[in-house]
Amino acid sequence: MSTRKAAVAGYSYEAEAAGLRHQVSRFMEQSPLVSRMRPKVLIVPHAGYDYSGSTAAQAYRSLESYQDKIHRVVLLGPAHRVYLDGMAVPSVNTFSTPLGEVKLDTRAIKQISSMPAVIVSDEAHREEHSLEVQLPFLQAVLNQFTLVPIVVGNCDVKSVAAVIDELWGGEDTLIVISTDLSHFHSYEAARQIDASTCDRILQKSNDLTGEQACGAAAVNGLMSSEHVRLLDVELLGACNSGDTAGNRDRVVGYGAFLLH
Repeated sequence: MSTRKAAVAGYSYEAEAAGLRHQVSRFMEQSPLVSRMRPKVLIVPHAGYDYSGSTAAQAYRSLESYQDKIHRVVLLGPAHRVYLDGMAVPSVNTFSTPLGEVKLDTRAIKQISSMPAVIVSDEAHREEHSLEVQLPFLQAVLNQFTLVPIVVGNCDVKSVAAVIDELWGGEDTLIVISTDLSHFHSYEAARQIDASTCDRILQKSNDLTGEQACGAAAVNGLMSSEHVRLLDVELLGACNSGDTAGNRDRVVGYGAFLLH
């Protein structure tokens, strides 16, 4: 069995299992339960846990009542490490973190690998953190689940939407979109930019730019899905790195959303 090993353990989050469990538990315990609606989609940030873990936890807390009912997670996030045209799925069978291995839904991966704009590329996944940092939260809150990990590069909205619709599934499938918001503005400028971006996400806009959200292609594809028009969007929380672990000269924005 082939495994994609953790690439950012010890950098984005704790490297040892006990320390990571404590880190995730602390964020979850300190985060309010903002919504009691059953999530079909979560939009979550992907920076290091010291920066965005508290915001991500506000989304993942919404899963606590459904930990036995979600059995598959379709996870999309932007490519940071390699240039990618289209979307990439891996050829491996499992992804690993310090908390253990996550089995991939290889049947679903094969199902979409022949779709337009989808390629098989382990290199696109090897060092990509936007997907990896979601896994410890998912492992901590869900009991058993399989994963469909998709790295999204330079890709048109319709292709991303088609993949999401193909994998939409029933109540046992959760869609997770990994994205941060604005990058490297002053604290006050970022607050204004991110507030506008959050409003656009709440309005289900499908024309965000990379300046507004690094995972814009995935978010735009989600909002173009034929299923999403039937869902409501809630903003669970938003902040930036100046609120958590960074200075306020050049900050990165974070938001957590739930679609139900």
